[in-house]
Amino acid sequence: MADETDLHVGKRLRRRRRLLGMTQQDLASQVGVRFQQIQKYECGANRITASRLFELAKAMNVSVQYFFDGIPSPNAPDAANDAERMEGDILSQKETLELVRAYYRLGERPRKRLLELAKALEGDTSSSGVA
Repeated sequence: MADETDLHVGKRLRRRRRLLGMTQQDLASQVGVRFQQIQKYECGANRITASRLFELAKAMNVSVQYFFDGIPSPNAPDAANDAERMEGDILSQKETLELVRAYYRLGERPRKRLLELAKALEGDTSSSGVA
């Protein structure tokens, strides 16, 4: 039976892989396992060893800590856990992934300008009462 931590790490693995536009086969080839193993990691059926987690992090250009970010703390209030669930829902939407991929295909200067525009628009909508 999958542990809560294994499930969380698996979800983070899937989220990052999808964000990068990688297939399970692509990732499996980079770390020297079969795609079925990646499937098992992502659903929490198999635990990921420390060395394999390090390889996965390297292949996906993140720190090992990335996989543990947002783990619910036993002492944390439920509101924090609700925020993490909402963030996960937003990041798993196809539209969000397409937007992030398009953003990172831009050069550095257009990315900064787009971010400034988004922040300016956010201020406009909150001040005009539009939700």
